[in-house]
Amino acid sequence: MNVNDASFEELLNALHDGVYITDGDGKTLKVNQAYERQTGLSGADLIGRSMQELVKEGVLSQSATLRVLHEGRPVSVMQSLSQGKKLLVSATPILDADNRISYVVSTVRDMTELLRMKHERDELQQLKQLRNSTAKLHAGQRDNLLRSPLMADQEVSGRVFSLARQVASSSVKVLLQGETGVGKTLVAQFIHNASPRASEPFLALNCGALPENLIEAELFGYAPGAFTGAGPKGKRGLLELAHHGTLFLDEIGDLPLPVQVKLLKVIEENRFIPVGGLELKEVDVRIISATHHDLKRLVADGRFRADLYYRLNVVPINIPALRERREEILPLLNYYLDRFNVRYERQVQWSLETLDLMCDYTWPGNIRELINIVERLVVTNQTGTIEALDMPEEILNLNPLNTDDSRLPLRKVLENAERSAIRAALRVHKTTRLAAKALGVSQATVVQKMKRWEHSD
Repeated sequence: MNVNDASFEELLNALHDGVYITDGDGKTLKVNQAYERQTGLSGADLIGRSMQELVKEGVLSQSATLRVLHEGRPVSVMQSLSQGKKLLVSATPILDADNRISYVVSTVRDMTELLRMKHERDELQQLKQLRNSTAKLHAGQRDNLLRSPLMADQEVSGRVFSLARQVASSSVKVLLQGETGVGKTLVAQFIHNASPRASEPFLALNCGALPENLIEAELFGYAPGAFTGAGPKGKRGLLELAHHGTLFLDEIGDLPLPVQVKLLKVIEENRFIPVGGLELKEVDVRIISATHHDLKRLVADGRFRADLYYRLNVVPINIPALRERREEILPLLNYYLDRFNVRYERQVQWSLETLDLMCDYTWPGNIRELINIVERLVVTNQTGTIEALDMPEEILNLNPLNTDDSRLPLRKVLENAERSAIRAALRVHKTTRLAAKALGVSQATVVQKMKRWEHSD
């Protein structure tokens, strides 16, 4: 069938995907209506023009057709258009009887639309989970940045919160275990808020953040003049201040051995003596502890008291790493984007490619890393949209823990597509200001990306 045949054209226009056909020299012979709709380009302006010319003028960021003509094999590339669309172009050579390329047929798919559909599906799934959840797990917790109202509605974290709710009604000791940044403080706060002690204080101490003498003073308080630098009126410790409430001891594995002895006596007797004091103080405190260490190993190594370990580890709750509950990444990203937009009076949004990159990332720093990165991106963004190449290097480059190398080519294609589009625009328009205008982005974005490429080359 001839490419100019009316029936052939009718067939092409019936296809949902875009089609672009060139001859063996790269001259445009035919485009269908789907291609015109996807790109906003007119077939009348393209037919008869060479691919080399279109790329040189910046009409297209790069050409799969030219690569097919050069390499003699099927090729797929990601094309960028000035209005921000991303197109996946798959080009295939058609050979004649002498095994020479007579035509190149490219199918074109709108990746922006595919990504949008994917994320709409994910959002619908999240809404479904939220509607099915009847537990009001986060009452009174909305002002703490380490809390998301979505987490307890997810399958994996939901099991953690379900166990936390079970133990909240009593004063049983709970040991929270998990990597740094997984949300141990969140779960401890939830247990307190769901307990009969909810109206009383919730106080927290990071046992690894202070030297031994200061940890002891923070926990137990001190009498006037107890040590050099002590206040003349003394100081009440966290145990006393948390009376009738909850004391959360984070990183309990870093608690010095002498302080472990004193804490064990508090647990056994519900009383203690402040540093440098003589008077016994009675306390009613629920203790929740947390660690990222293997406490059993610390006990075996003589760095943690076995009797204290068994006192604290009545109900162990393991909080999985964020990479083990991947379905939570998208709602967390959107939740904290909204929070920081409000905090910094911004209206920043994600691009769909950015969300895909962040959902693929393994998040070794867990929720804490996610919060920090979202805040940084909101504060530093200058265009209103966080693009894929605005991501930190650790997200752009596959994390060592991610062994799925199949995603790597798509990221490189994305970067190469943007680089080609910017370079083509600069060749045509000469200045970054005019190039940025043609590409539909800010001048700052163009300059920022060029600087990043300079450092990586």
